Amino acid sequence: MLTTIAIILIVLWLLGIVTSYTIGGFIHILIVIAVIMILVRLIRS
Repeated sequence: MLTTIAIILIVLWLLGIVTSYTIGGFIHILIVIAVIMILVRLIRS
C-alpha cells in the first residue's frame, strides 16, 4: 500500500515538473513524502 501511494506521489510530482504547474512548494513536499515512504518500506523489509 505504501509503495502504491509513493508511486502515485512520484507520478504527480513528475507531471508537475513536465507541465510546469506547481502549487507553491506543495508538489515538492509530495516527492519528499514519497521518497520517505519508499525508504521506510526498504528499511522494514
